[in-house]
Amino acid sequence: MNITFRQLRLFLALAETGSVSAAARVMHVTQPTASMQLREVSQAVGLPLYEVISRRVHLTEAGHALARTARAIAGEWDAFEQRVSGAKGLTSGRLKVAVVSTAKYFVPRLLGSFCKLHPQIDISLEVLNRDHVINRLRSNLDDLYVMSMPPADLPLEDHILMPNPLVVIAAAGHPLAAKKRVKFTQLQAERFILREKGSGTRMATDARLRQLGFVPSAVLELGSNEAIKESVEGQLGVSIVSRHSLGPHHEGLAVLNVQGFPIQSQWHLVWPKGKQLSPIAEVFRGHLMGEVKGWMEGR
Repeated sequence: MNITFRQLRLFLALAETGSVSAAARVMHVTQPTASMQLREVSQAVGLPLYEVISRRVHLTEAGHALARTARAIAGEWDAFEQRVSGAKGLTSGRLKVAVVSTAKYFVPRLLGSFCKLHPQIDISLEVLNRDHVINRLRSNLDDLYVMSMPPADLPLEDHILMPNPLVVIAAAGHPLAAKKRVKFTQLQAERFILREKGSGTRMATDARLRQLGFVPSAVLELGSNEAIKESVEGQLGVSIVSRHSLGPHHEGLAVLNVQGFPIQSQWHLVWPKGKQLSPIAEVFRGHLMGEVKGWMEGR
């Protein structure tokens, strides 16, 4: 079987983008060249590797197997290049990080301080909902992952990064905003504006509501923290969100002092168990833990 490393990279780009034209852009070749190279890969394997349905590429079983192999080879090669660069005293390379959407309120700052120390390193940051981050984790597409509720069915290296308190918020002018203590039963008549099912915040919220034996009278589900905050500020209801999503200033919103809150959740830094982190990922992991420790001690 005669397949070049560059052809493997091209097929991996096809698997990750789902499009021949997008794979061609990733590899900086023309679409006809990419199509020809992919045909040669299929011919070398001797089995169909993908099919195109409604302009979208769908991998066959053999295609998925080849993508896993190509990803493993590419990962080993990238790690080798980084080790060689390190031996030469260089700091070039690439770091890939995937985080759940709520982590976007603090991870970019950590990446920014890392980039100042290592300006030659290319950074790829994927900000997605929890399901998509877990899919990337299962496929080992990135170096490191940040989420609040790691999946229990995957063997992971799991390091607690920092607290992620979940608080009850209402519009700043809400009658309960001025109260020193609010019983959760006082929220019975409120509409609860919550993240979509499957998100880490929603999972922690549902668990606490079950614990309290509380069933909201009405629920509005939204897919982003920004939409939730706008809705709460517009007096559509109350919500339970990560304290990190509010930032230092949240005019128009009030954190209610509700009995049993905040929910004490945690941010986790994870990667597949058994995975050997690249030198750059190891350096970033140390930077991340050090920076967060400094934040916590400075409070």
